[in-house]
Amino acid sequence: MNYKLLGKSGLRVSELCLGTMTFGTEWGWGADQQESKKIFDTYANAGGNFLDTANRYTEGSSERFLGDFIAADRDHFVVATKYALKDRNGDPNFAGNHRKNMIRSVNESLKRLNTEFIDLFWLHMWDNTTPVDEILRGLDDLISSGKVQYIGISDTPAWVVSQANTIAELRGWSRFVALQIEYSLIQRAAERDLLPMAKAFDMAVTPWGVIGGGALTGKYLRGEAGRVPEHSIRRNSRSLDIAQEVVNVATELGVLPAQVAINWARQRVANVMPIVGARHVTQLKESLECLAFTIPAEMMTRLDEVSKIELGFPHDFLASEGVKEVAFGGMFDKIQNHRG
Repeated sequence: MNYKLLGKSGLRVSELCLGTMTFGTEWGWGADQQESKKIFDTYANAGGNFLDTANRYTEGSSERFLGDFIAADRDHFVVATKYALKDRNGDPNFAGNHRKNMIRSVNESLKRLNTEFIDLFWLHMWDNTTPVDEILRGLDDLISSGKVQYIGISDTPAWVVSQANTIAELRGWSRFVALQIEYSLIQRAAERDLLPMAKAFDMAVTPWGVIGGGALTGKYLRGEAGRVPEHSIRRNSRSLDIAQEVVNVATELGVLPAQVAINWARQRVANVMPIVGARHVTQLKESLECLAFTIPAEMMTRLDEVSKIELGFPHDFLASEGVKEVAFGGMFDKIQNHRG
């Protein structure tokens, strides 16, 4: 396992992040504590130190399990948890991005994790109601108090994140150093604005869903049943074509399709730490084996082509030859743009 800097920070984290949404059986499909410990130990023994959980995962069991697992060597691990999703039905202030829920949630997570601090605290999902400065000031206060060390933001529009980090820099508050998004060969919409924004602000990217909820393993090509409807983005004809090409590449390389899907994301995006999860320790061992190879450039091109998307306006407009001609006076090809 190698390590990367977490965005615009000096924190060193594993090149693969262990997702622990599967730790706990409350949702009907996770791992019990014994199997979760095997998964955790396998990851740690491979050199992994970056752990991702959330207040909501398996009704709190994920955090409780992690708290037990890290207790013997707490400072070795980089523990990331989240707030914003509900902890109680029927109460509007037990969910959301606002300060009241933020403070309540972080205190509850600290108890479940049995720790005095959280290394990386994520805003889990944008609620479209809380002012950005309220969120930033609350998070900055948590850092000042020592309860949180770094902050990140997940599942939020690019314009909101850009506004937030700009305000943080202007006011001297802590900025978001990491971005968590869905990203895979099946779901490349983040390439329109979220990924360019992350590059511009030097944010680490921790994508979830890199194997498309299992679709990129080829299981739907084999006719296996799943919880995903047949016409969803993960099972439509386009996704099946992408999955077939992933299987083709994997066969040619002598590796597993899931490993190809993970490495495509690793090789496609700078400063990326894909989140890998597992219900069984064998699944995690297979995912970790992606570190043993690199997808050749020709095969990356094949995967890029079968999964390409239209970036839409204004990106396609600005990239058109006519626009480049008038914007650069016919000299576009003569200008070396290191920011391009």
